[in-house]
Amino acid sequence: MAPRLSFQVLGPLKVSVDGRPLLLRSARQRTVLAVLLLTPGRAVSVDALTDAVWPSDPPVTARNQIAICVSALRKTFRDEAGVDGLIETLLPGYVLHRDGHYVDVADLYESAAAARAAAEAGDPSEAAARFEDALALWSGPVLDGMDGGALNGTVDRISELRTDLTEEYATVQLQQGRYRSVLECLAPLVAENPLREHARALLMQAYHASGRRSEALDCYREGRRVLVAELGVEPGAELQELHRTVLEGEGRAPVRTAASADTVAPDAPPGPTPAVVPRQLPLAPEPFVGREKELEALQGLVPPAPGFAGAMTVRVATVCGPAGVGKSALALHWADRVAGRFPDGQLYLDLQDGHGGPGTPEAALERALRALGVPGTSIPAGVEDRAALYRSTLDGRRLLVVLDDARSVDQIRPLLPGRGPARVLVTSRDPLNGLTGTLAVARVELGAMSPAECLDLLAATIGEHRVSAEPSAARRLVELCDRLPLALRVVATRLLSDQRWSLRQMAARMEDRRERVSVLSPGESGVRSGVWLGYRALSVQAARLYRQLSMLDVPDVPSWIGAPVLGVTPEASEELLHQLVGAQLLEIRPAPGGGPRFRFQELMRRFARERCLAEDAPQERRQALERVLTAVLTLVHAAQEQLYGKGEAPHGGSSPVEPVPGETVSELVADPVEWFEDERETLGALVAQAVRDGQTERAWLLAVGTVPFYETRNYLEDWRRTAECALEGARNAGDTRGAGTMLRTLGTLAIYQRRYGEARERLLTALTQLERTDDVQGRAIVRRNLAVCARFLGDLGEAARYCEESLVLFRRAGDNSGLSHALGLLAQVEIEQGNPERGVELSNEAIEVSYEAGSLRSRTQNLYRLAEALLGAGRSAQAERICHDVVGLTRGQGDRLGEAHGLCALGEAQWRQNEPHKARASLRRALRLAEEVRDRFLQARIVTHLACAEAIRGGSGAGEPLDWAETEFRTLNAPAWERRAGRLRAVLESHDAPRPIEGSVLAGLLADR
Repeated sequence: MAPRLSFQVLGPLKVSVDGRPLLLRSARQRTVLAVLLLTPGRAVSVDALTDAVWPSDPPVTARNQIAICVSALRKTFRDEAGVDGLIETLLPGYVLHRDGHYVDVADLYESAAAARAAAEAGDPSEAAARFEDALALWSGPVLDGMDGGALNGTVDRISELRTDLTEEYATVQLQQGRYRSVLECLAPLVAENPLREHARALLMQAYHASGRRSEALDCYREGRRVLVAELGVEPGAELQELHRTVLEGEGRAPVRTAASADTVAPDAPPGPTPAVVPRQLPLAPEPFVGREKELEALQGLVPPAPGFAGAMTVRVATVCGPAGVGKSALALHWADRVAGRFPDGQLYLDLQDGHGGPGTPEAALERALRALGVPGTSIPAGVEDRAALYRSTLDGRRLLVVLDDARSVDQIRPLLPGRGPARVLVTSRDPLNGLTGTLAVARVELGAMSPAECLDLLAATIGEHRVSAEPSAARRLVELCDRLPLALRVVATRLLSDQRWSLRQMAARMEDRRERVSVLSPGESGVRSGVWLGYRALSVQAARLYRQLSMLDVPDVPSWIGAPVLGVTPEASEELLHQLVGAQLLEIRPAPGGGPRFRFQELMRRFARERCLAEDAPQERRQALERVLTAVLTLVHAAQEQLYGKGEAPHGGSSPVEPVPGETVSELVADPVEWFEDERETLGALVAQAVRDGQTERAWLLAVGTVPFYETRNYLEDWRRTAECALEGARNAGDTRGAGTMLRTLGTLAIYQRRYGEARERLLTALTQLERTDDVQGRAIVRRNLAVCARFLGDLGEAARYCEESLVLFRRAGDNSGLSHALGLLAQVEIEQGNPERGVELSNEAIEVSYEAGSLRSRTQNLYRLAEALLGAGRSAQAERICHDVVGLTRGQGDRLGEAHGLCALGEAQWRQNEPHKARASLRRALRLAEEVRDRFLQARIVTHLACAEAIRGGSGAGEPLDWAETEFRTLNAPAWERRAGRLRAVLESHDAPRPIEGSVLAGLLADR
């Protein structure tokens, strides 16, 4: 069956092949592909593609660069998916053929046409179903996060189609009496598009037919106000006629039965989000032969189909045996065969740590929970709590968990599911006898393959004709390899790589004991001989790379790693790594980001380290590690500059940062957060290794460079562990600047965890250390963070003083990114001191500086502060416009917390302008996001603003939520907000609830601290 590509543009651009994500790291390639996907089957001119990639001032080489992008896309689809002919050159440009592949926008057009045809034919049930199909295709704004001149017009048309379809869907739902569904789909649409009169009319009809007459009238009044204010016109005939009908009480819908219509339930909570379905099984070694008895024994692990009262199956199976016997190959081959019986997904967890030792259950549980869709902010710290959440998440799911290379029962016990259809398959050299008596376990003791199976494996690998031509030599090779699959694969690879080798010659070579190492060693029989065969056949460069890679205490490596290790190009590095994979000396696996990752089996790493210690001088080993650390620092700083702009990342004195050979930096960190995600474990492991090797400066530079990523993804434990490791190394080496920098980093972590007293203590100690160095930038950052502590501890005067001091130092250091941040913080302090106009002035200055720094993140944060300053100054309409920019920018950066803050401020700006319906829509979206990221302080603020919006529309019931918010503020030590919530609650309790309150009155209640 030919591979099938899937393309999604109704949301962020996504590409997959047979369900496996395919990442395009180049922004230009993504833009070119997006333009072609928006009009599948139609030629797009090179000029249109140029406009999309370079909306203004395209380079003179634009046409050539577009051709290069298309060529790269074709190569990606050919190499990664085995698909040719997808993009064809057709004057005046290119066309994308979707035959045999899936493009969601094409599916959208087809579903929309079918829905409209059914509506015209008078079949509302069929029409509703087809409209639901069309609307379900969206996962966000079209091509979310992308922009370009040639994209905007088509994107706007598709976005408009979504709005049209929503209105048409509401129309057929009204015909069916599904008023609650109409309210749920139209209320957000009308809030975001207040000038669409037909949508508002449909919403009014749904309110009226549901018996919610007052809300129907509110809906009309809000629409009239917006139309008069924005366009200077009265509502059209449709709205006016409907308004008269509601006023006169006519046309109310008859009572409906449960079978004919849904029950009206205002403000019903949304349904549960669909569970994430992981598909993590790596490819098993090919070819796979034999082991039929063992495969049959594992069938007892398959749960019966739902509703089938079959025999009880076991929940855990173990595959145990010595290294090289094929445990992982058997497990993965069986898991792939039965994957369809586990429709809720397959988890794969390698239980080794970065340097071949046993990994911790805590780390494995974190990977599992994230793969199952649990946000990082929701993952508890302790192993028991993580295990409990893991069992709860697996409950009721038909899911297979493969635990590879377990070392002990204690390591895997927290990873076993509770009751339910989830199943676990474990591979281990340990017999895991401790599971007996506590669980029903299917056991497979895997030994050497039979001679016949070994011959079949050899024939399947090198060809039946070669085995048949030399049967005696083939049988002897099988015995010399001790009938172990790993050794046989290595020998077969060597025979394939050089056809001049006969089986007899290979057998004769292996008869020499000097060609085999520890043939009879328990647990390693036959494996080392195979490793030797593969190693001795390597080129000089490949062997050197193999040896020196083994000295890196990392779980796996990317394809460019050979560039710093050997001083070769990244392309040459990847070629050498593939040679090592071909020799069965390294394993390859796809990374989440799409690029290949390479890793050692433990025995292979041990062998390679022995050779490195024997063949490479200590100085050579140390220099290789230095080059790797320097190259990684180059990438970390480049990624950090993309997030924060130039100047934020500190640079060392004796460890200058050098470019990665091959000029691959910009391509590797095109998406800095995803690059950090791919390299997360590697970066932490390298910090620890640098400390052990005495390279303390590189260790703390690398540790501080990872902080923006840990903060963005909420990896607080990684942040703490890495910083404490680097701090210990700096202290032991007497590195004052390094110790001060790590104390500052740990102080920042304490701020993030809202432990302000601890943060202040660490920061003051850091300042004492850094005052003894020439690190002006570091001292500036500490003062800025001390200002944050002072602000949250309620001392705004001290906060302003620290801010002013940091501004002087940031200017002296030439750090515009830090300067922008400090200006924005000072603006926040001025706002809270009751000087909003000064806050506006400082926020605008901070935004200007962020442009100079090239920091989109800093600019976004300062736009938010500008909005807050404008709100404090009573300029709510201006604040609303700024908030829309903040929401768009944070959404494009994938910053959920920032988006929640932007929506919160947007809702506040809207209720202050007496627009409660718009405010409630914005604030409810903000609350969902704040709950996702588990920010209780922000949740309490949003609830407070929702109470204001409710009071403005004349609603009731704000008291209980305000009680909750006031308690939260008290718990979180936020006295100013606690007083605001208390004042607001007191006023609302004494007010006549049905009578609306002006926004200016409530704004005054929230103004005082």
